Amino acid sequence: MIKNKEQQGIEPKSEKRSFLKINLLSSSEGCIFLVGVTIALIYALWLGTKFIFNPVDANVLAAMTATSIIFGRAAAMTVGYTMGLGHSTVIPVSMIIETMLVLIFYPLFVFSWNHLLVIKGLKSIFDRIHKAAEFHEVKVRKYGTIGLFAFVWFPFWMTGPVVGCVIGFLLALPVWLNISVVLAGTYVAILGWAFFLRTIHEQIASYSSHAAIILMVIIIGIIIIGHLMYRSQQENKNKH
Repeated sequence: MIKNKEQQGIEPKSEKRSFLKINLLSSSEGCIFLVGVTIALIYALWLGTKFIFNPVDANVLAAMTATSIIFGRAAAMTVGYTMGLGHSTVIPVSMIIETMLVLIFYPLFVFSWNHLLVIKGLKSIFDRIHKAAEFHEVKVRKYGTIGLFAFVWFPFWMTGPVVGCVIGFLLALPVWLNISVVLAGTYVAILGWAFFLRTIHEQIASYSSHAAIILMVIIIGIIIIGHLMYRSQQENKNKH
């Protein structure tokens, strides 16, 4: 009897795990997640190789990656240009980082939404992303995919590609259309930021060698203050 009970307890768990694996791997979001993880592993391997053969550039690229994840593309690209990297490095690296974030975090959000895979450490982040997406959804809905493209493209607070993907999800856009529109808007935004920041950097650098670093600190400071103000505004709205 005890053995049968133990088997009954084990079987549902194993069935649940196999069901979860099947859903994660066979779904469109599962395929997107696997592509994102693959890109991330290749990028990490490339960055590790850089640390062996060119540690100076590798440190800058690592700083760009961390800055992009924490503060966004504008701050990360400013770090790259300030540290002496050119368009040929800053633009593709920024695109790869943003692509990884979309292809990894969007499927995880969908899995969490559908209660297939809930990661406690990411729950608060997903809650903030969901609230931001709901806040902007009405404005984006009026213009459909064009509105979603513009939302990701324009440099407003909480208008990044991950939030854009969640808006596309709430609008029930087909998965691959959603991803394509968001990544297209992201790449156009990166190109716009690249030429803007490079021009500003060159003009400021002509005055002083320290001016570019000051610009980087100012941009990161503005982003942090803007993010904190946005969060405070949303918290006040939730209270009322």
